[in-house]
Amino acid sequence: MSIKVAILGFGTVGSSVARILCDLKPQGVELTHIFNRSVARKRAEWVPSTVTWTESFDEVLASDANVIVELVGGLDPAGEWVRRALEAGKSAVTGNKKLIAQHGVELDRIARAHGASLFYGAAVAGGIPVIPGLQHGLAGDQVTRLEGILNGTCNYILSRMEEGAQFADVLKDAQSLGYAEANPSEDVDGYDARAKLVILSRIALRADLAVEDIPVRTITSIAAIDFEYAGELSCTIRQISRAETRGGALLATVGPMLVPKNSPLAWSRGTENMVLVGGKYGGDVVFSGHGAGGHPTAVAVVSDLITLAHGSGNIDLPSRKAEVSGEFLLRHYIRFVVKDRPGIVGEIAGALAGEQINIHALFQRPGFGKDSLPFVVTVEPCTNSALKRALAKISSAEWLAEPPLDLQILEPEEPLK
Repeated sequence: MSIKVAILGFGTVGSSVARILCDLKPQGVELTHIFNRSVARKRAEWVPSTVTWTESFDEVLASDANVIVELVGGLDPAGEWVRRALEAGKSAVTGNKKLIAQHGVELDRIARAHGASLFYGAAVAGGIPVIPGLQHGLAGDQVTRLEGILNGTCNYILSRMEEGAQFADVLKDAQSLGYAEANPSEDVDGYDARAKLVILSRIALRADLAVEDIPVRTITSIAAIDFEYAGELSCTIRQISRAETRGGALLATVGPMLVPKNSPLAWSRGTENMVLVGGKYGGDVVFSGHGAGGHPTAVAVVSDLITLAHGSGNIDLPSRKAEVSGEFLLRHYIRFVVKDRPGIVGEIAGALAGEQINIHALFQRPGFGKDSLPFVVTVEPCTNSALKRALAKISSAEWLAEPPLDLQILEPEEPLK
């Protein structure tokens, strides 16, 4: 079949999609419209003269374009545009992770009701074919676990810090390179990765999760000393998005974790993304590659368009509403910075013992003053809530120079008893 395509948004990704379509001229795909606010300043000489440039979405909706590519981002008005297009029987391709995380189930239902299709292969991991890989390549397995690096900005920052750079300096570099926004909260505080984890969980685990139910932790509290201590544990630190089914429960979380150096997730550098999928029958599968940038993301969008042009649709993998727990049973790394005096370790041990948490090891590097002394305690597997209660008992101790940093250690959970 032949499809006529209208691109909504001619920014970094939208212009890359148009460039690929003009250069490759994929069979059955014709670019007919480009929509953008103040469209006159966006006109590009390399776009064929047959393409209509417009500032009116209503003009796009009334045109003969039968597929819209939404690359504006955000929930509104992008969500309204996608919904109206689907209700008009036009298919939609989008890379809008927020929209698909919040409203993907509803939009897919609208598409099917009106004989249209909704594709969003670019919404997670940019040019890495994670979503089509899950929808088609792993549809025959029962996926039980997802672990991944889903935010290229955080991966760039943490991999640079692993080499010795300071957080503030690397963040500034990331902003100058266009990896991070002026307000980097969406990336560094975990919200971007959380939306992507919701999408992957819906497809792979068949679980429809509420975005706000997944606990997130920021990477802003990570310091250079944490990479030194992590190295002593044969680990590094990465922002990890994790979800798994366990004993009938759905566990999910996003945040910085200690990752063993022999894990594939520890090998990811720069803006790379990586997703590790664990299946009951097929075992582990790893997707890895460039997860950010105009061209890689545009490749995913164009791939969806070619799929549509060849008459292929998404496999219907129905999901169920699921409640989320963040109560992984894992070892933890706890970094304290204290005003040194006798008895501190005893107080920490007492607070942990009160929650039935055992200390596994204690590390203290030399060369620090007694007024701001960092040391690390690792504990045996425990739940997040138990450790949080234990740390709350010492939160007002006069010897604390700053709040403790608690990181999960990524490893297989303890067997259920």
